[in-house]
Amino acid sequence: MSSSDAKVVGPSGDRYDEVLTPEAIAFVTDLQRRFGQTREELLARRKDRRRQAAETGKLGFLDETKDVRQDDSWQVAPPADLQDRRVEITGPTDRKMLINALNSGAKVFMADFEDANTPTWQNMVQGQINLTDAIERRIDFTSPEGKDYKLKDEVAALMPRPRGWHLPEKHVLVDDKPVSGSLFDFGMFFFHNAQRLLDKGTRPYFYLPKMESHLEARLWNDVFTHAQSALGVPHGTVRATVLIETIPAAFEMDEILYELRDHSYGLNAGRWDYMFSMIKTFRDRGEEYLLPDRNSVTMTVPFMRAYTELLVQTCHKRGAFAMGGMAAFIPSRKDKEINDQAIAKVKADKEREAAAGFDGTWVAHPDLVPVALAEFDKVLGDKPNQIDKQRPDVSVTADQLLAARETPGDITEAGLRTNVDVGIRYIESWLRGTGAAAIHNLMEDAATAEISRSQIWQQVHNDVTLSDTGEKVTAELVRKVADQETDKIRDEIGADTYDAGRWKEARDIFEEVALADDFADFLTLPAYDRLD
Repeated sequence: MSSSDAKVVGPSGDRYDEVLTPEAIAFVTDLQRRFGQTREELLARRKDRRRQAAETGKLGFLDETKDVRQDDSWQVAPPADLQDRRVEITGPTDRKMLINALNSGAKVFMADFEDANTPTWQNMVQGQINLTDAIERRIDFTSPEGKDYKLKDEVAALMPRPRGWHLPEKHVLVDDKPVSGSLFDFGMFFFHNAQRLLDKGTRPYFYLPKMESHLEARLWNDVFTHAQSALGVPHGTVRATVLIETIPAAFEMDEILYELRDHSYGLNAGRWDYMFSMIKTFRDRGEEYLLPDRNSVTMTVPFMRAYTELLVQTCHKRGAFAMGGMAAFIPSRKDKEINDQAIAKVKADKEREAAAGFDGTWVAHPDLVPVALAEFDKVLGDKPNQIDKQRPDVSVTADQLLAARETPGDITEAGLRTNVDVGIRYIESWLRGTGAAAIHNLMEDAATAEISRSQIWQQVHNDVTLSDTGEKVTAELVRKVADQETDKIRDEIGADTYDAGRWKEARDIFEEVALADDFADFLTLPAYDRLD
């Protein structure tokens, strides 16, 4: 499909014409032309800010926005029809997962076009079709085994997450350049479904990922304001929850809420990307910002606890929802001991979040919905949320937000092997079109793979020695471990299955993003070049 305004260069497919209408393409084209340049400038600003942080080893609260933080009078828009968010489930937008998530008993399904999704053209367009079908309650699915999936009478509220500002959509060109993936995902969903949702007594809700500053939130607010006006939708109809999953954003929580205040629906503690951001931002600073094995970095370590407590306090002061982090465990159908141990950890995590004042939390699997619900029910009872819990006891400093060195734990050979194994397994799954991969009873997505490869990069480039073997982490050691781990994978799945997969490409990409001299900002950028 092409026009004087835009070109759709991706292949056509069944029902694609329902999404890629001339009117919808024109709407996205307008968004790209209005906001694309600002997006590029803000992405360049990220690099400048990272360089400054690397040089000084510090970040801080902004002097130029002190008045916003200190002004106690302003509030975000009050909660709308969706006031009870005590458990939210997340996952990609394929039909089976979408139906299961909506039927899970969770209050919200975060339908993911981002980290739990591989941005193949098929996934992006079919995902839009699936979401509209779900809104219209005409979605169904029959498995190859003949099992039918249909929606229940009561389902979770739908909350899509478009891609972050950094990702392009190469299958749609405007002025011969790829459009922003964010603008494509948001624009297509909003164009086709905003009025549908209003007609059904609700509204378009979104999750917004990967922001690094209040200026990026301002850009989203400008997009919402223009989109609503262009389609004749009342101002303030859109409500968006921002994931605080980067270190710079943690210093601008008030400002992010302020910029989006007519459209804000709270903040979420995006724990996995937050850990990745700590490593990425200060990757050149040596021991000062070295983190131990990734499984040692729990939500109770000092820098993670500081950021989550600040998030709850900031949100509730402004009348916004504070949403907790992900429980990524995938229950085993075979091993009761693994399940019992993992569910006990999930229970303790959700108990802590509810007691800290969070209004809700995330899980990755339907079996965890009742576990999380039970902990929030104990605290909330019949109340829809606990925004009234103000947390005046919290006082978080910049040093506390940056206290990575206070994280207990060691850097071990087992941790290195886990990072190599998970990184390669995940990238191979991603290349095959599956962005949410169950690996060793955990739901791994792009964020957890980012932790794996960035820890290795940091260890190699800062002359780290493994605490248990005394061996220095070098590129040669990482390649040796990769040889051993891929041999194990081949033995596990069989040579024929291994050879039919994309394991060589996955390893090549993993080594590129884990070992190259120049650190790739996101592994999904070079990996995206390998997708059709």
